[in-house]
Amino acid sequence: MSADTAMPLPVLDLSGPALRKALESLLAAAEPDGGVDAYVHGLGAKVALFATMLNIGRVREMSEADFLGLCSFMPTVRRRIAAWLADHGYPTMRDLLTRLIEAPGELDARFGDFIACFPADRSHRWVRDLAAEVLHFTQPEQVPLMTRWVWDARTATGVLREIWFDDAAPIDAAGIPDRLPTFLALRAELDAFLRDNGFFRDKPLFQDLLCAHIYAGYINDRGSSYLKGEFAGGEDPMNHTRRLLGLDALDRDGFRNRLKKPSTDPLPRHDSPRIGH
Repeated sequence: MSADTAMPLPVLDLSGPALRKALESLLAAAEPDGGVDAYVHGLGAKVALFATMLNIGRVREMSEADFLGLCSFMPTVRRRIAAWLADHGYPTMRDLLTRLIEAPGELDARFGDFIACFPADRSHRWVRDLAAEVLHFTQPEQVPLMTRWVWDARTATGVLREIWFDDAAPIDAAGIPDRLPTFLALRAELDAFLRDNGFFRDKPLFQDLLCAHIYAGYINDRGSSYLKGEFAGGEDPMNHTRRLLGLDALDRDGFRNRLKKPSTDPLPRHDSPRIGH
């Protein structure tokens, strides 16, 4: 299920100063919670859980309770998935996830096919995030994170816009589609940036953390009332960063279900740090 790295990639004009500012902010903000290593460790626990529950051959046997548990780690999904399941039933979702993970063909095509199974309206925007998180957190080394908050071409919003090289020059969203090649290009540029700044371990997860912190800054500073309602919280500078990555589902005791409709069966426990408050 690896990404096709042979496809042509767009050229992204990213701002080095914006990236350095975001990195410095992240390092300082994470320090009270044990530093960025604690957050990367939390993401590693999320990867271990997703890889176990969504492994090829196992996803078709996954229970609804376990699926709802995974949704607690996907903030834009967990607020809406219960209503969709009530209308359509869990077996339908399980079949769609099985095809997303196990069907033959290129990853980008499977990603698009999954999204195309749902209406293309505002109330189903969570679908793309679900597919993106499932694909990425089962294989973070191979598949970049393709959520809407990383880049949404329809609205020209996301992390990519926040680290664009020139605030006065709008992004040509038509030339930067929100499909796999764009996210592969972003991953390559962030990889080079982190390497140049002395970061060599766990780079896929560190990239997730850096991107989430960049977009959290947008939510904090310029976010719309919709975004602030979606990610409402206190003044903790890492609050929105945690929520974007679903790390607010980790607690001192392991897992905390964040859905409005709680699961009836316990999700398998994984030892994880409590990150933040």
